[in-house]
Amino acid sequence: MGRSGGAPPHGSALVRLRPALDARWENDPAHFWLVLSASAVAVALGYVVSVAARRRRDARLFLVSLAFIASAGFLGLHALATPGVLVGPNPGFELATPVGLLIGSVFVAASAVELTPSLSARVIGRAVPLLGALLFVIAAWGALSLAGVPPLDDPLLEEELNGWQEVLGGVGVALYAAGGFGYYRLSRRRRARFAFAVAFAFALLAKAMIVIAFAENWLLSWWEWHVLMLAAFGLIALAARMEWHEERFSALYLDETLAGAKEASVLFADLQSYTAYSERTKPAEIAAMLNAYLGRLVPLLEECGGEVHQLMGDAVMVVFNKGGDQPDHAVLAAKAALTFQQEAAAMAADHPEWPRFRVGVNSGEVLAGVIGAASGHRKHGLVGDTVNLAARLEGYAAVGEVVVGEGTYDRLPAGSLVERLPPLQVKGKEKPVAAYTVRSLPRTAKR
Repeated sequence: MGRSGGAPPHGSALVRLRPALDARWENDPAHFWLVLSASAVAVALGYVVSVAARRRRDARLFLVSLAFIASAGFLGLHALATPGVLVGPNPGFELATPVGLLIGSVFVAASAVELTPSLSARVIGRAVPLLGALLFVIAAWGALSLAGVPPLDDPLLEEELNGWQEVLGGVGVALYAAGGFGYYRLSRRRRARFAFAVAFAFALLAKAMIVIAFAENWLLSWWEWHVLMLAAFGLIALAARMEWHEERFSALYLDETLAGAKEASVLFADLQSYTAYSERTKPAEIAAMLNAYLGRLVPLLEECGGEVHQLMGDAVMVVFNKGGDQPDHAVLAAKAALTFQQEAAAMAADHPEWPRFRVGVNSGEVLAGVIGAASGHRKHGLVGDTVNLAARLEGYAAVGEVVVGEGTYDRLPAGSLVERLPPLQVKGKEKPVAAYTVRSLPRTAKR
């Protein structure tokens, strides 16, 4: 796994000044647990970043998660090559670390680019195949290494190993440098300490690739790359831990995710006479009623294609097309609202004392992005007149009914059964607002 002959030219300053200090320290358990620890931290990062990427449909975060997963997977294979521990020396496993870092560097460099909304949507749309392909590559490398399939069938000569590591290291360093510089620029533009920590961590991984290519096995300078990798992943984990728990990775979001205008439909639902019901009902019974309603209705809204944005006591706020992948969002929202009311009515039939829901829906342009202070208390919210009007329309709906604004009405399919309401004088609006009660949609309308 390294080159023989003296201290590496890139090592620590102390070793460069005093090569004699670069003593040999061969400790198999320490190597195993150090590499495995770095792999475990990278796995955890890959998972949490992937969850955030899918929730926000952000391609940059997803690519970063793939970089962590690639590094973690190949690091785990390399740990198995520790002499005297599990598998032991294996040519494929010995090369696993620079291969994993190289694959990770490709994702890092790609993630540093500001992707267009359409390209970001395509990446997210292929998230499962991309992740599956990466996991297949890791598994295949491990299987071929264990099976001794050429060229991984014979122990690599020292010069061969050095040559491979220099090639992989050269390409990887260039890609990590490009990615790190991109995140450094992002940190300057957004004044985000987390983005700077990520940039610095990728610089550490670039340094680790240099050490891998040139250091001699088991010398103190060779241990440097193990420490560098653990430090890089640990730094990102620590920096993320210090961020506000909501939108922890928002400093890395694409501009479109951070604050992007898009067409969407917003649904508001709340219980009429909830205050009066609460006044005469015990808190435990109120909680049981809300849990019964929301426990069934929230999953139903998600099944209908909505993203439940907020639960506010007895109120629910749902958005359609927040990710820009539902061109028929108005129809989906109207269909969800009708289904919601049907299910709520069926539940209330067994509990006549329960309050009933009113629902309002409106469609139009919204700004979906991170709202809050840079130092904390951040959330990914929706703002705009479309959102405000949807909330107002809900207040004009009769119990058990769905009222939609003109933005939604104009997008409903032919054959929809709709009743026009008298113009509404909505608070905060200079002119009366057109509104409609939706009774039904044609069966061909998409759900």
